[in-house]
Amino acid sequence: MWTHKAWPGRFLPPSLPARERLRAYAGWCNAVEGNTTFYATPARETVVTWAEQIGPDFRLVVKVPKLVTHERRFAGVEVPMRAFLDAIEPLGDRAVLWTQLPGAFAPSDVDALGRFLRRLPPGRRRAVEVRHPAFFTDPAAASRLEETLAGVNAEWIPFDTTVFFGSPPVTEAEQESWTKKPRVPRRTRALTDHPIVRYLGRDSAEETTEGWQPWTEVVADWLRDGRSPTVFIHTPDNNDAPALARHFHDDVRALVPELAALPEPEPVGPATLF
Repeated sequence: MWTHKAWPGRFLPPSLPARERLRAYAGWCNAVEGNTTFYATPARETVVTWAEQIGPDFRLVVKVPKLVTHERRFAGVEVPMRAFLDAIEPLGDRAVLWTQLPGAFAPSDVDALGRFLRRLPPGRRRAVEVRHPAFFTDPAAASRLEETLAGVNAEWIPFDTTVFFGSPPVTEAEQESWTKKPRVPRRTRALTDHPIVRYLGRDSAEETTEGWQPWTEVVADWLRDGRSPTVFIHTPDNNDAPALARHFHDDVRALVPELAALPEPEPVGPATLF
């Protein structure tokens, strides 16, 4: 997601054409979630424009289409996956394949996931997000999933919603997310050298920044171990997400001073959150 209705005039220049928004976003952050690919495989020509707007170190975590993960559940997906992989090829190694699975995907389905992951192109980074409670409460289920992912050098993406569900919703956006987001325990174990974290805070910047403090220590330790993590900061309304992401980066950098600074964005409007 590199555009949002609340961002033009704050994080993006106003009235910026759609084909230039990723370039403007990349002035704020060096990674993005590619959610649009979940709903439909983009044209290769569209992906070429994405590739032209980002630098060599930018990370675009692209979601595998729901046709593959939610509708067909990995059965008979050779043709749509071939089309998807061909479409994102212009991104090269800047693309990470993100397989987000529905809550109904249970431990009994792990073998199907393993077969799917083993058929992906060698060398293509891949990561998996699961939401079934058993993966977080049953040690045997968690171990089986970890073994499957480790066998193909795939990362387990935690979606940390513990802060969000820590108190009842207040804003309209929080109320909408309350029934949609998964309620699972926080997980901080990395399986690869490129861990990925998705964190959901509150529409209150203060609650969001206070809630991510455990992650700053975890991410700092990963960096000290030579890992290269990617962290996505969300709130229910996402209105301040780019500024919050930079704030998180600064908090980690205070612990690991050798971490490179994010790019300095060009001013596009009034002062932002921080």
